[in-house]
Amino acid sequence: MKRLFDTLLSGIGLLLLAPLFLVLAVWIKLDSRGPVFYKQVRVGRGNRDFLLYKFRSMAVGADSKGLLTVGGHDPRVTRSGHCIRKYKLDELPQLINVFKGDMSLVGPRPEVRRYVELYTPAQMEVLSLRPGITDPASIKYRNENELLATAEHPEEFYTEVIMQDKLAINLQYIGSRSLLKDFKIILNTFISILR
Repeated sequence: MKRLFDTLLSGIGLLLLAPLFLVLAVWIKLDSRGPVFYKQVRVGRGNRDFLLYKFRSMAVGADSKGLLTVGGHDPRVTRSGHCIRKYKLDELPQLINVFKGDMSLVGPRPEVRRYVELYTPAQMEVLSLRPGITDPASIKYRNENELLATAEHPEEFYTEVIMQDKLAINLQYIGSRSLLKDFKIILNTFISILR
């Protein structure tokens, strides 16, 4: 049932958002050199790698200077990138991942392999589900970049504090998930973006 829900809603979303995708694609191309989409290997269900799609919001090659984006003034973020990140528009191409079956609309956010290798055996349970575009942890940490900007050691703060809390929240989600709860999470995600 969840897969049908994901396929139907992601398909409708891709059709309805096609004009916005076109506008964003043109803006990104005019703003900086490089492709419209940023593709990154993330870890999905069953501990398998997949390519996650985003609208590119950083200069080409920015990920070689660190995986974490720190604050609103990260010099690697392009002018268009600041805006599309603020309203989470960079995440919209993940509807393609949902339609393909790599992801779900709601589920634990997928991490890069480097961070998954830090999971405990109990935390690996988050890989039993398709990763999602949103989850309860994403709502709580919607201002993650700003939190990291205030940390003395952002990488350590992420792995030792934020990531641990996100995993705990997602493990709780796994134990109590339902289609109704997913609807509420999607609604709360929209509300948190509009705030």
